Amino acid sequence: MANQDRMLRTRSMQGGAALAVLGGLVGVLLGVGGYTFFYAEGLSYMSTDPKACVNCHIMRPQYDSWQKSSHHNVAKCVDCHLPHDFIGKYIAKAENGWHHSKGFTMQDFHEPIMIKAKNAAILQQNCLACHADLVHELVGGVNGEPDEVQCVHCHSGVGHGETAGLGGPERAEEIEGNAT
Repeated sequence: MANQDRMLRTRSMQGGAALAVLGGLVGVLLGVGGYTFFYAEGLSYMSTDPKACVNCHIMRPQYDSWQKSSHHNVAKCVDCHLPHDFIGKYIAKAENGWHHSKGFTMQDFHEPIMIKAKNAAILQQNCLACHADLVHELVGGVNGEPDEVQCVHCHSGVGHGETAGLGGPERAEEIEGNAT
């Protein structure tokens, strides 16, 4: 009987030690995660303020060019780059937040920053939603093909205006001018 009591006490102490270690690890992870969220101004990403997009220095050229764009007074970043429905918006924010935080922390992002296919589809949907009265006859039946004509093919400067800072691809005449 005494042997069983000792075994139960030993198991109880081992279980308590394991819980203490687990609690310590969870505490460290929560502490580091909370500090990172605070340092990275994580709550700002829940807002619609375009300044939240420039918390990361790499987005500065896009923000600066948006300020010069034709859409500056009528659309914020989230109006074009996130779905308009509540659930879709926060799913996209979470996905993009994960990819951005991983990329910027690990320094393994593409420069210049480029829109991914999924986000380009969101952008296209938002262009069509806002400008449906203007373009409904132009794009009827075009949607759905991966290589379809996108609004930004012809209207690349609309959302971001002229490129500021790092820039994008050179125009053909600029390439030809540099070659001579």
